[in-house]
Amino acid sequence: MRARELAADLHAEVADAPIISPHGHVDPRLLADDIPFRDPAELFLIRDHYVTRLLHASGVSLGDLGLDRGRAVDPREAWRILAAHWHRFAGTASGYWLTDELTTLFGVDEELSPETSDRIYDRVATALAEPGFRPRALFDRFRIEVLATTDDPLDDLAPHAQLAADPSFSGRVLPTFRPDAYLDPEASGFAERVERLLAATGQPATLAGYLEALRARRAYFIEHGAVSADHGVVEPFTTDLDAGTAEELFRSALAGTADAAASRVFRGHMLFQMARMSVSDGLVMTVHPGVHRNHHRPTFERFGPDTGHDIPVATEYTKNLQPLLNAFGTAPGFHLVLFAVDETVSSREVAPLAGFYPSVYIGAPWWFLDAPDAIQRWRSAVTETAGFYRSSGFIDDTRAFLSIPARHDTARRSDAAFLARLVVEGRVSLPTARRVIRDLVDTIPREVFKL
Repeated sequence: MRARELAADLHAEVADAPIISPHGHVDPRLLADDIPFRDPAELFLIRDHYVTRLLHASGVSLGDLGLDRGRAVDPREAWRILAAHWHRFAGTASGYWLTDELTTLFGVDEELSPETSDRIYDRVATALAEPGFRPRALFDRFRIEVLATTDDPLDDLAPHAQLAADPSFSGRVLPTFRPDAYLDPEASGFAERVERLLAATGQPATLAGYLEALRARRAYFIEHGAVSADHGVVEPFTTDLDAGTAEELFRSALAGTADAAASRVFRGHMLFQMARMSVSDGLVMTVHPGVHRNHHRPTFERFGPDTGHDIPVATEYTKNLQPLLNAFGTAPGFHLVLFAVDETVSSREVAPLAGFYPSVYIGAPWWFLDAPDAIQRWRSAVTETAGFYRSSGFIDDTRAFLSIPARHDTARRSDAAFLARLVVEGRVSLPTARRVIRDLVDTIPREVFKL
């Protein structure tokens, strides 16, 4: 009972604190144009692959949910499908988030079911037509102070510039440099992307020109407020090649003749180069590895990426990052945030790396692990080795705009419970616990992401 009371007390310290979201996938045009949400199905289903993937696993066609390009679906019918399968979300993080959104934002006080489906749909649809449910109004209501997006290196960042120049918008919406498709010879359209990159920056088709083009685009992002560069690699392998070998690999990659082994080496060299650039230009380097993207080819071909069929794989950091960390691990001002979907790597590698290298920070649980029990496991796995202050602060990593406050509140409650246990066990004093819980939602993400 004492731990529960302490947890509630600690949570109250940060329950209303502003949200700092330094990594996510909300479309900046949503806020720049203040586009109203179309309907409840678009809001709760189409934008949230946590939801669509579990429905698909239950035998529902993604096309019937509205994900099929070129096929119109009645949003009320899609909502009825969610209602019919609502019981399947019991115990899941997405079920918790959806319940929180319906209750907190829309005042829904009954369980979603086939019997209540239309009634709840109408309630949500009516609210979405009100000015208070436009994206900018919700941004203010959610107390979001910083929201980072994820952007293609050749994006003109016009929505970010529009928001930054708008005196009626007080928040910070920051772009994030995401160059994966321009660094991987095995990525679809790699050569065409690199050609466009070189043309946009006026650089020659040489390795030196390619590197300079990437530097130029990073500088453009920094001019528009970017604080980080994100790397969604499968394997965080790094290597530093001599100039001749790197040039040869670059030419073969452009020509489409690089085999799998050569492509891996080139990716490793470019991840190393991205670290070198972060040391130079100050962008925080975040690494999100260990996900097999688009695991089900037929789904990818019909519905495209980010539709729920990405599957985690094992991750190894210690050996893969050794070349990078030997070169830059103690470089002043370099920040490297390491995330993992493979839970085993947190205590075995990430926490020990962050417990030695001043540049390394432990990324928060993400994707399949941003849930109450997983957050508790993660805290237990990393804290005894590296403490709280070598972690990144919470990362919501979401496209589902309305779920942002629920996700951050989940992390705050989980951290409050973890700290309360430490206080009860006499391992942390209550004044220290109060400081830590406040720093986890404010000071720590500001410092790690140079905000």
